[in-house]
Amino acid sequence: MAKHTRRIGSLATIGLSVTLLLAACSGTTGTKPAGTEPSASPGKAEATTGGTLVIAAPVEPDTLDPQKTTWLDNTNSQPYDSLLSRDMQGKLIPHLAESWQVSDDGKVWTLILRKDVKFQSGAPMTAESVKTSIERFASISPNKDLAGPIDKIEAPDANTVKITFKEPFAPFANMLVGTFLSPFDPERLKEKGDKFGEAPLATGPFMNPEVKRGASVTYVKNPDYNWGPLYADNKGAPYVDKVVFRFLKDDDTRILEFKKGTINILQEVPSTYVKELEAIPGTKIEKSLEQGMKYLGFNNQKEIFKDVRIKQAIAMAVDRDPIIQVALAGFAKPNFGPLPPTIPGYSEKIENMAKEMYAHNVDKAKQLLAEAGYTDSNGDGIVEKDGKPLSLELLLPEDPALQRVAQILQAQLKEIGVDIKIAVHDVATVKDRTTKGNHELFLLYFGLNDPDILYLLMQTDNSKRVHYSNPKVDELLAKGRTVLKEEERMKVYEEAEELLVKDPPWVPLYVSESVTATRNIEGYKLNPFTSDIPLADIKITK
Repeated sequence: MAKHTRRIGSLATIGLSVTLLLAACSGTTGTKPAGTEPSASPGKAEATTGGTLVIAAPVEPDTLDPQKTTWLDNTNSQPYDSLLSRDMQGKLIPHLAESWQVSDDGKVWTLILRKDVKFQSGAPMTAESVKTSIERFASISPNKDLAGPIDKIEAPDANTVKITFKEPFAPFANMLVGTFLSPFDPERLKEKGDKFGEAPLATGPFMNPEVKRGASVTYVKNPDYNWGPLYADNKGAPYVDKVVFRFLKDDDTRILEFKKGTINILQEVPSTYVKELEAIPGTKIEKSLEQGMKYLGFNNQKEIFKDVRIKQAIAMAVDRDPIIQVALAGFAKPNFGPLPPTIPGYSEKIENMAKEMYAHNVDKAKQLLAEAGYTDSNGDGIVEKDGKPLSLELLLPEDPALQRVAQILQAQLKEIGVDIKIAVHDVATVKDRTTKGNHELFLLYFGLNDPDILYLLMQTDNSKRVHYSNPKVDELLAKGRTVLKEEERMKVYEEAEELLVKDPPWVPLYVSESVTATRNIEGYKLNPFTSDIPLADIKITK
């Protein structure tokens, strides 16, 4: 989960071994824009420049410093630009770096910077400022491991940056796409140091944030901006004068404000409100698949899960259809394999293999439990072994949708004789307990725009949630980090995924469909491969 530029939602975060409330998620790769036509006739209001764009954001970030935050999305990414980007088809494209190349041995990445980019202070962006920003990330960020094994960074001239690695590191391309490595204004960085996030200066389309803790963050447009991403329709300064991100925790309050017309973009619309909102004149509903997935995780250190038959039986007990239709009102897609279709490395072959192996099959699940020594000898509906019932605690965060999912899983696992005790806690407690291994089962989410997410979740030294260890998987995931040719690299991950299907560290469940409602604006779009909303494109129509 490294976070993409101006991503919506959590990249992963709770599911990652690094503290990226990335997520993951949430943003999307392979989203399917499904804008619903507004019920009222569009075009009554004429789009204008100026005005204030208001967005109801799901989470208030802890800081506006992308190198120190635990939550990176559109809310705290506005002052920044990425060095590279991806177009609407996922192709790697220039942004602040007009070109790049990788040495034959895969160890040296050379970036050639645009010469016309200026910081919001008016000072020119230079290779030295980019070098300083990357060095800072690699030194202070809680997510610094995502930068890979950097050996040295050089700025041989004003517009060239060379990053040398100790070994080839393929995921670095996605770091260049995100705002982690965005160039900071060096003078502001010297002035503020660790408090840079209080008054950031960079190269982005919006600047001079006004933060009201617990309420909002407001940015004004950068009038000199003229280097928008290639996929943006407007490469210049934003059409709106200001953008306000409001932090409204209560769904009823968020919906009420949207109905009143005080909010233009409402993120993470609860599924129960979709039909009601799309009936409002001037409203459009935008849907996209998250760049990650929800899963039922095992603590593979526990003795019970060292028997693969137990894990396979639990996987076969899960029926995703009622989970999606009842708990999520249909706003999700089932997933069986280790990676969802929204993350590079997804393999249809592996997905079909997993779907065949773990199709809902109560009888087969009971058979596997019996082979492992668990039978219902006293007729109470719960299987036991040596007189001990198979009872497991299911740990999950305070998320209404996940709680509904947990209740359905509880009923489904009871069908095969497994007793589930649901334990709901705040996210911090869930993260702490899973990291310490003080858990049995858990429900969480992960996301990233690269298959390296499997290394971060499954490699022995990094597996801090499922506590998984498989030397062959370790070998393949390490190799996947060094293979730069895309086709060859994906084959490595496919081989690793096959092992993860046969010896499952978790039960993949579904990919959520994120819903956003927009009102009285035009120009809204989401880049499915960066999770970026180019806000400079948006005009207000009322």
